[in-house]
Amino acid sequence: MRVSHLVGKTLRETPRDATLTSHIFLLRGAYVRQVASGIYSLLPIARRITAKIERIIREEMDRIGGQEILMPVVMPRELWEESGRYYSIGDEMVRFKDRSDNDLLLGMTHEEPAVQIVRSEVESYKQLPVMVYQIQTKFRDEPRARGGLIRVREFTMKDAYSFHTSQEDLEEYYSKVHEAYVRIFKRAGLRRVVDVSADTGIMGGGVSHEFMLVTPAGEDTLLLCPHCGYRANKEVAYTNLPEEPEEPKPLEKVATPEQKTIEEVASFLGVPHSKTAKAVFFVHSDKGLVFVLIRGDLEVNETKLRKVLGPGELRPAHDEEIEEAGAVPGYASPVGLDTSKFTLVVDRSVTVVNNLVTGANEEGYHLVGFNVERDLGEVEPADVASVRQGDPCPLCGQPLNMERGIEIGNIFQLGTKYSEPMGCTYLDNDGKKKPMIMGCYGIGVGRLLASVIEESHDDYGPIWPISIAPWQVQICAIDQKKEGVGDTAARLHRELEAAGIEVLWDDRNEKAGVQFADADLRGIPIRLVVSKKTLKNGGVEFSLRGSKDREIWPIDEVLPKVRQTIEKLEAELLP
Repeated sequence: MRVSHLVGKTLRETPRDATLTSHIFLLRGAYVRQVASGIYSLLPIARRITAKIERIIREEMDRIGGQEILMPVVMPRELWEESGRYYSIGDEMVRFKDRSDNDLLLGMTHEEPAVQIVRSEVESYKQLPVMVYQIQTKFRDEPRARGGLIRVREFTMKDAYSFHTSQEDLEEYYSKVHEAYVRIFKRAGLRRVVDVSADTGIMGGGVSHEFMLVTPAGEDTLLLCPHCGYRANKEVAYTNLPEEPEEPKPLEKVATPEQKTIEEVASFLGVPHSKTAKAVFFVHSDKGLVFVLIRGDLEVNETKLRKVLGPGELRPAHDEEIEEAGAVPGYASPVGLDTSKFTLVVDRSVTVVNNLVTGANEEGYHLVGFNVERDLGEVEPADVASVRQGDPCPLCGQPLNMERGIEIGNIFQLGTKYSEPMGCTYLDNDGKKKPMIMGCYGIGVGRLLASVIEESHDDYGPIWPISIAPWQVQICAIDQKKEGVGDTAARLHRELEAAGIEVLWDDRNEKAGVQFADADLRGIPIRLVVSKKTLKNGGVEFSLRGSKDREIWPIDEVLPKVRQTIEKLEAELLP
């Protein structure tokens, strides 16, 4: 391939709206162009990379018995009504009508059509387990598309669905997929990938893990224990707060004029934030007003709270809604209130500490000496608190580290969430119908591409691993009209391509600085520079992208040396 024929113009300046490193280089290097918010066209360089990522994914899915299929992007409403998700998913799913007034939707995930296929094609336990997968376009009307390919609305994804006769069989296969994912990310060149326990979200089911690239550019927060290996997304992470036994004190009302916030009350009464209990109010579309009681130094984790409350929309409550329940904003507590007017959620953080400060439901007053067991009676504590940096690990008690991460893959144990309502059954060895037990497994192709850049780059552009690089070799020919330069570059281009090596030849009559800057943006692993100077020194200059080391290779030795270098780079990525 010659650069003079390559579609895509590199940019010298950083695009105004790009902040993430991957987004900047994807635009500057002519990998992508934005069509609309969260919607991108892939130019030739990016498409070559995604094709290689897809090949790796296919090889690893096939290795564990996957069968590739292709399901439609557009699906009928009736299929999603069978699972119940047509109504439970909000505005992120695009719904529309065709010319015959049929209700249709754009697929954001494909559990429903996967179940439809398997229930019609698989009948007996003798045919199970099976796994089908696809690499297909999805659309999710993401409200906050950002970061180039990191968070988009239209995206390409590998999604796989396995079907089993037992939970034990699912768990065994789940482990195989886990191992396949480790191989995929290793082969794609990623090194700082961890798997973390995660929330199942709209997918449902019981167990879920996310594969996270640990990077400051990530939008997910991870809690990692460096001692025992505990790993979890902040959405589901938990900790064992130490109990602080203390003789209960009498419950007393004290004046706290104009002191509303935890900071103000704690300072006024001379107590630490951890000795306060604060009230946080929400409105749930099914449960109504929700009163969360949590320790004053902690924050409510809304993902955990949604798990406790069940399906429905959740939003912060307004002052008038709080007042209707008898509570006073800024001075609220559940003490003395009619609990039939709200759903009370007591975080376990306030059950392991005695003698807390909490609201008195009276303007300008708080209660001291609050003890949950005595003053509220029997309550079922919940875990709705966000875990923080340094909180004790729930497994070994050592301090947890907080990191940022990009989700690059996920795996779920779905159980019978879809198979049961959709009638996806098999006949067991007694001839009885039973629902199939499911797992599902996803990898975002474009996000994986962008994540590689986030981990592997310098100030000048990406540094692509050989396995997914757009080309293996970049030839830069400087002053091609000078004696021998153009002819040598053409010969190398011809010989390398004939040997099955992927080569991009910069055949433009551009200065060295322009060619090198563009080559850095393309991130191709092996660079060969041909110039009057290199020929005078005995051949062509070899270097690896990201390295300052340079060598002169005799022209007749270039092909075998390139082969050796490719083999060495490929070996470094073997799982």
